[in-house]
Amino acid sequence: QNYPNPFNSQTTITFNLPEEQLVSIKIFDLLGREVSILSENVHFSAGTHTVNSNSNVFSSGIYFYQVKAGDFIKQKKMVFLK
Repeated sequence: QNYPNPFNSQTTITFNLPEEQLVSIKIFDLLGREVSILSENVHFSAGTHTVNSNSNVFSSGIYFYQVKAGDFIKQKKMVFLK
């Protein structure tokens, strides 16, 4: 899960990889529209990683982030408050 959540200007997404993989992290609005790409097909080594999102351009509301690594896909909800 991202932290802090809810967040104001910046949030951190943490994820673990059992092996080196290509990772894509994207943010979507409630309608499923892609609003931000934090990484797209970037090689990450095995281990724990953090990615920061600076969200000053977002409107207040609920968003979803998606972490895709190989065949693994996980989506989580996050709340942005101005």
